[in-house]
Amino acid sequence: MADTQERVLMKGNEVLAEAAMRAGCRFFFGYPITPQTELAAYMAKKLPLIGGTFLQAESEIAAINMVYGAAAAGARVMTSSSSPGVSLKGEGVSYMAGADCPGVIVNVERGGPGLGGIQPSQSDYFQATRALGHGDFYMPVLAPSTVQEMADLIYLAFDLADEYRTPAMILADGMIGQMMEPVTLPPERDLSTLPAKPWATSGTHMERKHNVVNSLYLSPEKLEKTNFERFERYAEIKEKHQRQELMLCDDAEIVVVAFGAASRIARTAVRDARAKGIKCGLLRPITLWPYPEKAINQLLDNGAKQFLSVELNMGQMVDDVRLAVNGRADVSFYGRTGGVLPTPEEVLEQIEKIAQNMERGE
Repeated sequence: MADTQERVLMKGNEVLAEAAMRAGCRFFFGYPITPQTELAAYMAKKLPLIGGTFLQAESEIAAINMVYGAAAAGARVMTSSSSPGVSLKGEGVSYMAGADCPGVIVNVERGGPGLGGIQPSQSDYFQATRALGHGDFYMPVLAPSTVQEMADLIYLAFDLADEYRTPAMILADGMIGQMMEPVTLPPERDLSTLPAKPWATSGTHMERKHNVVNSLYLSPEKLEKTNFERFERYAEIKEKHQRQELMLCDDAEIVVVAFGAASRIARTAVRDARAKGIKCGLLRPITLWPYPEKAINQLLDNGAKQFLSVELNMGQMVDDVRLAVNGRADVSFYGRTGGVLPTPEEVLEQIEKIAQNMERGE
């Protein structure tokens, strides 16, 4: 691995791999699929050199169950895939959530549904935040918008997963995964400082009772009690770990909401709107779950009147914007899909339409 604070030019997918190793990840199980294959290839080359294990599984289903096993043994472990591959991992992710096993899942999204196309998309938002697997559970979902954030957020994902004993997801897209930008890599984690996992199936050494990691509860009362306890942890995550970036929002009457690659496009449109005298700002959610509801409420308190959700899909995150706004302002949507990216000019046109409607009192 590179020196601790070296600033390098790297591709987003490779940064995810490098930063994961620096965060203490020593096991990776995956299966190749565009546009995230460089991540697995980097792991295959580098992870064995630091005493880690890379294994290309026979399928995505096998890979996630290997992650489940390594997580149950207390390892920092990761898998990565792209949209249809992540769908195949859904059952295993639910098992991990049901067994309270931490681990990191990376989804570098492509267009869908079905095999779709290999161009960037954000059409897995519902899957990541609502239904990555069956049953009652959530998990932290982090959305980087730069290559630097690929490094920073995967470091955070491992820490959140361990702290709350939950799977955690990096939801990126093909654009961020494939682009190259300068990045300052995070320091290498001292493995001796990683949190203890007394629950793990790491061998008793004749010092304690056997641990059992399992997601099967035949008693309805026991399963209900376990779910209630798990949702107490989710409530703590929602309270403590909402993250967002605000740009030009102090006096904004129109707030554009966008994450990931879409936020890079929206940022230019917001600046152009300001140059035209429109009081416009940008809210960029960094955590898609928990969603930054507190920030939206603060913007409403500060006078925001209109919200525009800009996404690379047919309209998914906009539902969370509406839920957070809770009827206190109008919410509209603009999206492109199938791997087509909107231009800043297109987003600016939507902002101008909203501003004109506001002037007319509509």
